[in-house]
Amino acid sequence: MKTAEINQELKVQMYQLRQRQSLPLDCKVTLSQNRIKQWYEHWVEQCYVAFSGGKDSTVLLSLVRDLYPDVPAVFVDTGLEYPEIKTFVRQIDNVVTLRSAQTFKEVIEHHGFPVISKQVADAVRRIRSPGCSQATKDKALYGDERGTYGRLPKKWRFLLEAPFKISDKCCEVMKIRPVIKYYHQTGRTAFVGTMAGDSQKRMMQYLRHGCFVPNKTLPKCTPIAFWTEEDIWQYLREKNVSYCSVYDTGVRHTGCIYCMFGIAAEPSPNRFERMKQSHPALYDYCIYKLGLSDVLTYLGIKF
Repeated sequence: MKTAEINQELKVQMYQLRQRQSLPLDCKVTLSQNRIKQWYEHWVEQCYVAFSGGKDSTVLLSLVRDLYPDVPAVFVDTGLEYPEIKTFVRQIDNVVTLRSAQTFKEVIEHHGFPVISKQVADAVRRIRSPGCSQATKDKALYGDERGTYGRLPKKWRFLLEAPFKISDKCCEVMKIRPVIKYYHQTGRTAFVGTMAGDSQKRMMQYLRHGCFVPNKTLPKCTPIAFWTEEDIWQYLREKNVSYCSVYDTGVRHTGCIYCMFGIAAEPSPNRFERMKQSHPALYDYCIYKLGLSDVLTYLGIKF
C-alpha cells in the first residue's frame, strides 16, 4: 500500500466523526478491522498493540488478534499502574514489557506535577520556563492566529504562582520515550486504543488524521478512535472478553494512578477519594510521600 493510500483519511470532518460514532457496534467492528488490515499490510506485518491492561486496549487487542493472532502486545511498566492491572497483563500471551528510565518521583522533581490537563500543564510549563522565548510564552497566554487552542485559560492562570513545578512531561518521559526506543529497535508501529471522545486533543488529532497518524517519530494507527465508552463495554460483554478486575471496584480509568489530569472535572468521590478506600497503601504513598496533598490542596480539590 502506498503512503498516499494510508493517508486517505486526512482532515476528517466533524460530521463524519459524529456519523461514525453513531454507527451500531457491528458496523464499527467492521470499519475498525478494515483500518487494522490497511495498517498491517502497509507496514508489512511489522506492528504491535499498545497494551495498557485497560478496557480500551483490551478491546483493541481482541480486534487485532482476531485477525492476526501473532501480533505482540507492548506494555509500558511505569510503576504507576494498579496492582490488578499488572496481574491482568501477566495473564496475556505474547506481551513485551518496556520500562521507563526514570521513576515518577524523579519526573515530578525534575519537570513538575501533571495537573488539570496536558494543555494546561504544557502552557504553565512554557510560560514559567526561563528557556522559552517570549513568542512561545505569548502564544501560551494569548493564543495565535489559529485561535485559542493551546492557550492557558484564565481560570487556571493562578497556577503560574503555584509553589511547585507543573509540567506535561510525565507521559513523554515515562511512556513515549520507551516506545520510541522500541520502534527504532524493532521497526514495529503501534495500534493504539485511544478514542476521539477521550479528550479535546484526541478529537483534534482524529479530525486531522483519521485513524492513521503518519508521525515520523512514532507512526500509529487508532482503529477504534470513533468508538465510545459504551461501545467498549458492549463489545466486552457480547464477545465475552475478559477484562481487568479493577473496574469492578469502581475504578473508571486505569491510567497512571497518581496522575492529576482531569481531576478538577471529577465529581466526589474522585479518583483519590476512591483510592483511599480501595488501595490505602498507594494512597498514603502518593498523597503524603510524593506530595500530592500539597498540590490538591492548592487546587482546592478534596482528597
